[in-house]
Amino acid sequence: MRPQSPSQTVGPFFHFGLVREGGNILADEEALGERIVIRGRVLDGEGVPVDDALVEIWQADALGHFRHPADPHHAQADPNFRGFGRSATVGEGFCFHTVKPGPIGQNPVPYINVRVFARGMLTHAVTRMYFSDHDNTQDPTFGSLDPLRRQTLVAQRRETPGGIVYRWNIRLQGEGETVFFEL
Repeated sequence: MRPQSPSQTVGPFFHFGLVREGGNILADEEALGERIVIRGRVLDGEGVPVDDALVEIWQADALGHFRHPADPHHAQADPNFRGFGRSATVGEGFCFHTVKPGPIGQNPVPYINVRVFARGMLTHAVTRMYFSDHDNTQDPTFGSLDPLRRQTLVAQRRETPGGIVYRWNIRLQGEGETVFFEL
């Protein structure tokens, strides 16, 4: 087998063609639900920000519906909510303008699905973001995790003059590594 070449890893050219202007805004002004901003950084194993990663999120709307044909209620999804967004990690990290997702099916706990692409990774990493102002242990996935690792998935709520901001960093490896899932 030949050694791995740079073309076999993801990145580092995410900023070209994969991130469009406004791609981090998931909700129109008419979208239902509580408007929130999610801010954070992608960190390497030493805790240094990775400034050329791509963070992708997909989530349910405020009523718990995904805009995807696999969701049996997708026809009832909020037409003013895209449910999918991308943000490059430049400067201060990633940022998304969205609404807090509603309960999905029998799961009362809101969460956001997250995919991370970064230089040197052979494939993307998949995780979830949960909210600090909810009892996340009611979520079957969150509840099944080692209690010491759960906090790596929890975004901290802060009320600011500009609105509600959730802060969450994604650590790719090392101490405090974010929990990632195999799909």
